[in-house]
Amino acid sequence: MKHFALITPVPGTIETLIENSILRKARTEGIVQFHVIDLRDFGKGNYRQIDDKPFGGGDGMILMAEPLSQAIEMAIEKVGGLEGTHIVFPSPSGQIWSQDVATECSQLERVIFICGHYKGIDERIIEKYVTHEYSIGDFVLTSGEVPAMLILDSMVRLIPGVLNSIESALTDSFPHGLLDHPHYTQPRIVDDVAVPDVLLSGHHAKIQKWKKEKREERTQKKRPDLWKKYLSEKNRNGE
Repeated sequence: MKHFALITPVPGTIETLIENSILRKARTEGIVQFHVIDLRDFGKGNYRQIDDKPFGGGDGMILMAEPLSQAIEMAIEKVGGLEGTHIVFPSPSGQIWSQDVATECSQLERVIFICGHYKGIDERIIEKYVTHEYSIGDFVLTSGEVPAMLILDSMVRLIPGVLNSIESALTDSFPHGLLDHPHYTQPRIVDDVAVPDVLLSGHHAKIQKWKKEKREERTQKKRPDLWKKYLSEKNRNGE
């Protein structure tokens, strides 16, 4: 069983997302175990303080080192130890998260996520504990729960047994360098627009050819950056 811990001052947010996504199945099936750790349990004083003003002045608040350190130590114990454990801090400073990275990280057995808040977290926590920083894009969010859950979801869905069909995940956008092809379901005609005849033909080879052509066409039109990378890979492999 894989173990994932999430450190957050708003555990209800995490639990809601788990219970209303594929992550719930992963937990119910005993494939993964989630440890949601309330940072405020380690807060200081009667108000369970977890943040303070930054040294050197400036606007915003910083998550304090001591509550975070205690929460991380508990998370390490919950997931089964420090050895081989990834401690992840979603951050603009990190490596851009991608499908390739999600696939690689889906093999991990133990991961701890630190959900940042306010202006950031004490740098000493990053230096002491954080093994990986990942960015979901060049923009700023108000809290770290959203990027942490985005990263977690993209990893867990790739673990065998989580989805009903792992082949479904492997034919999504990105695993082969292209966007996904168009999809259709019942009814066959909607507002005078019919499902492409080839998809009703029962001819497997023609259907696969159509899907590949549409993936290439869609990628070239909508994501020229991905298309350029795809062509580069093909040329490198001599295709």
